[in-house]
Amino acid sequence: MNLWPSFFTRKSLASPDPALEAILGITPTASGISISVLEALKVPVVANAIQLISEAVASLDVHVKYRDGNAEIEVTDHPVLSLLRGDANEWTSGFELIRQIMVDALVSDAGGMAWVNRVEGKPVEIISYRQGVLTFDADNDTLERKYRLGNDPIPARDVIHLMPPLTRSPLNLARDAIAIAVAMDRHAARLFTRGGRPSGVLTFQKGMAEDAVKRARAAWRQTHEGDDSGGQTAILYDSATFTPLAMTSTDSQFLENRRFQIEEIARAFNIPSPMVGDLSRATWSNSEQKGREFLSYCLEPWLKALEGALNRALFNDQERGRYVIRFDRDDLTRADLATRATVINSLIASQTLNPNEGRSWLGLPPRAGGDEFLNPNISAAPAAPNPEDTPNGS
Repeated sequence: MNLWPSFFTRKSLASPDPALEAILGITPTASGISISVLEALKVPVVANAIQLISEAVASLDVHVKYRDGNAEIEVTDHPVLSLLRGDANEWTSGFELIRQIMVDALVSDAGGMAWVNRVEGKPVEIISYRQGVLTFDADNDTLERKYRLGNDPIPARDVIHLMPPLTRSPLNLARDAIAIAVAMDRHAARLFTRGGRPSGVLTFQKGMAEDAVKRARAAWRQTHEGDDSGGQTAILYDSATFTPLAMTSTDSQFLENRRFQIEEIARAFNIPSPMVGDLSRATWSNSEQKGREFLSYCLEPWLKALEGALNRALFNDQERGRYVIRFDRDDLTRADLATRATVINSLIASQTLNPNEGRSWLGLPPRAGGDEFLNPNISAAPAAPNPEDTPNGS
């Protein structure tokens, strides 16, 4: 995973860039916990959100289409398709390439980048480098980006660059919320492994010397805090009393506070909380709606930006504007088979689709006579031939 941020503009150490702070591990948070990318990925909801978005985008079918006026005609033999659907290079598949670009855009302020290697003007491979190898500088006024591969300048047309919104990655924008989640995880670990809060207090009516206190504490722990000591009867001596400590309202709301952090981090990535495992408010009626919100409000802006980045870098000057790359969103909105059959039948009956177009939605080959726009519910079937009308009269 590419984890090292690069820089937008060159900064001095007196006024460090946020990306430099992330490299040095000194990114400040309100809780005082420094959150690096690796530390953030240890929080399950963060890793789940990044994996969910990146793999959802990479799993969509990619199409190359030719613009003919307002219509877009699918092209099946364009060389770009073999890079995005097959292997982007000798060691990376198209799925892995798109997933890595998305991961980089989600965790790094520099965004996700890949270099397009061209031979005689045609793209032959796409390479995603470890961040810090492929970098860029941005003009302070126009924000024009100038790219470098190592120490060599390269044309911007040869770089697929997916920038995060708000010039900061979702992970960096959510560092405070992630830091609070880390603090809660650490407290929970101490609570269940080292006793983050005592279960009670032993009180002795008369004063005791330090050695006596140590012996009494050691005896109590040996009897009641060992691995095989659960359930033993407590025997107190020297008028000692044991007072259990009751849980406070803050203690009882600890689980609720942890659940709120899941919602907070999910909001930073613009993901409905049921998509990252918080089912406290999920129902049968709203789960499907949450899936649509995930596509419309989370994935769609990323898909639009990624399509633009791919169009800009993968087509030459003659093809640009005439060919476009499109991700097929139907896989994310596909309903169950019964619902799809009902909708397709309704569209065919209204002569919006012909039967062969409906069959293509189901992944079925066309059939003879399926290109006609007919309503099968009211159209009469073709009449059988009359033997008397045949040439031989038989």
